[in-house]
Amino acid sequence: MNRLLEAELIYGRLLPVEEPHLIARYNKALAGFGLQPTALTAFDIDMTGFSPQIADELGDRDYLDPNRVNRRFVIMTPEQVNLPVVHTSFSNTAGLMHEFFEANARSINAVTIKDAIYGEIEDSVATVESLEDLLSINEVRFRVLSAEDLLGKAAELRQLADRLQSDPDAWRDDVLLNRMVDLAKLTGDIRQNVLVPDKLVFRHDAFWANHFGGVYVFVDEKVTTVICDPTAPGFRRSRPWQVSYISIKDPAQIFDFLARTGRIELPRAGWVEASGLLRLRAEMVMLSLVNQADPAADLAKADAVWLQTWAHRNGELIARDGAYGFLQEMIRMLASTGNIKMSEVPAERRFLLIRALPDHPDQWLTNRLISQMVPADFVSRFIFDKQGFYAAYERYSESFREFVVTRLTTTYLKDKKAFRGRFYGIGDDDHA
Repeated sequence: MNRLLEAELIYGRLLPVEEPHLIARYNKALAGFGLQPTALTAFDIDMTGFSPQIADELGDRDYLDPNRVNRRFVIMTPEQVNLPVVHTSFSNTAGLMHEFFEANARSINAVTIKDAIYGEIEDSVATVESLEDLLSINEVRFRVLSAEDLLGKAAELRQLADRLQSDPDAWRDDVLLNRMVDLAKLTGDIRQNVLVPDKLVFRHDAFWANHFGGVYVFVDEKVTTVICDPTAPGFRRSRPWQVSYISIKDPAQIFDFLARTGRIELPRAGWVEASGLLRLRAEMVMLSLVNQADPAADLAKADAVWLQTWAHRNGELIARDGAYGFLQEMIRMLASTGNIKMSEVPAERRFLLIRALPDHPDQWLTNRLISQMVPADFVSRFIFDKQGFYAAYERYSESFREFVVTRLTTTYLKDKKAFRGRFYGIGDDDHA
């Protein structure tokens, strides 16, 4: 993974924590979780406060994700809202954290001047042992504490202030008044600085979870749809009256569901030609075939002419795989007719031709599912399904790893917003 680290393709854009007082606050949060304090004098954190260096030190990648549910967080600064989430068991962790930051911006800004906020995103289950456990999570509650107990002191000051207003004899209580003065020195004027977060409960809608080999949960008005391996415990047995189950191994049903619920953009000449997505996928398929045929191939010189020459020499392999020829045919058909009859396309090929509907709320989750169905497209996989990308990367040859890192660095990382906008129609929402 060193090559990925150096290129900031893993654990990129994290926030350095170096100041001793901030490290001390982080250690108090760790103690609050029952964990050993760090001996590091500097480390990096993501939006949730996860640090890859501390994970290595503790020997536990899930030190903020025990049982892979009820995710913990440590907020050192409001700046964390702009960071990615680099380690999580649920795809919507970043979205929930964004909602929490936005709904409680004033209190987060005020508290983190003097303290660190930590706690858990509490679900309705303590462990996930079946699909029913995942389906029972409809909302989450942020349980919030603070390293220096600033939140507790603010709550105590609020209670004393309320007592001062409601009890006419409270003005004579010197102990109460002195305690209020001491607390105010720490918290400031709580009438002006809102220290206690206002909104702590948030909806838990569509998501991907890394349990049972990966589970997609899509929520519509009258039915919830689960897409996963059919060996997952509870498949077709948990709430069959309100949950539809689709095997991740059934591309026809998956495509029909996405099309029927309006989550995908079918191939039309307008967006396909403007985006160049099908040409990108054709190139990705070709590069994957090159790697399969010759893992040591020097792909640094793999421009259009090089690939064309390689294709002429390896026509049998390309024909046997079929995906490259299929994409070329579909590109020609779109250029001449403007559309494609998807009913005539084999189910396993349909995902090569589609992308998530750009303005659908589930566009990121849908693109994640599509990228899983098109594993040769390592660019889409990196953007939408980093866990899947990293697993695939481990199986690449050294030569292909070097090429993939260079390709992502010189294309996607140069301007992520423009890249996502062109190929996937996605706007400013930055999940990656």
